[in-house]
Amino acid sequence: MTLCRDELKVFEGRVAAAGGEGKDPVNEAMIRHWCEAMGDTSPAYRGPEAIAPPTMLQVWTMGGLSGHEGRARAYDELLALLDGAGYTSVVATDCEQEYLRPLRPGDTITFDAVIESVSALKKTKLGSGHFVTTRMDVRAGGELAGTHRFRILKYAPANGEPTVRRQQKARPRPVVNRDNAGFWDGVAEHRLLIQRCTACDMLRFPWLPGCNACGGQEWDTVEASGEGTVYSYVVMHHPPFPAFDPPYAVGLVELAEGVRIISNVVGVPCDRVRIGMAVRLEFLRADEELELPVFRAVEGGAADSGSEA
Repeated sequence: MTLCRDELKVFEGRVAAAGGEGKDPVNEAMIRHWCEAMGDTSPAYRGPEAIAPPTMLQVWTMGGLSGHEGRARAYDELLALLDGAGYTSVVATDCEQEYLRPLRPGDTITFDAVIESVSALKKTKLGSGHFVTTRMDVRAGGELAGTHRFRILKYAPANGEPTVRRQQKARPRPVVNRDNAGFWDGVAEHRLLIQRCTACDMLRFPWLPGCNACGGQEWDTVEASGEGTVYSYVVMHHPPFPAFDPPYAVGLVELAEGVRIISNVVGVPCDRVRIGMAVRLEFLRADEELELPVFRAVEGGAADSGSEA
């Protein structure tokens, strides 16, 4: 079923959430957890004058399992309309953030959201559908601190058995942009490249446009030796997804150089992956167009206890 443009445009500008309140004020504990997970050692996020990492903007608005009160009907009505027209699948496509003032421990967070735009019908490799963009205005103590735009695609899966089979074989493609293109160029040459700040020599991964330790903008690269250990991991059982065959292990691997990377742990049954297990880099030919760095368990490698999710 094809929806006319007017049926969708009427939703633009309507409220998606009103009077939302952050479950917790900005706090040092959550900032510490974020920085540890991201490997961000910037001194700006510690001490009595600490600020929250700007990219945590959305974190303070999340409702957790219990959700938030104040979600407006308009968003649910729009999704129901798209579902009824056959656009029953959904995938998050991207987000954009704008930062207007730093957030500091103790700030109380409120937010409102609107449906900013609903696209005309678009054809994608996944299928035809509509892009829905919401804009959330995030406030600290009543003052606008930033905006968060989140975009999804509501689509009808492409028809035809041959197309479905191709989708089942093809891994999702990484987003390659000017900030990380050098990393993927290295992968194509079977080299795992780590950024190094030329101002303070700090290594960083994943790739970033600036140093998260000193703020330096200049950098070069070092090639990882390929040796590492499993720092943490999960075993994915659900949901099933085309091109993946659960259960499989996803590891946070600490490289010998000290940075960490998320990738698959292979070469051993997923229920035998353990924290502390030694692994070694190799490159997986996912399909005719894509190679990915993965980590193979080293026979006899050390292991501690682990957890499964």
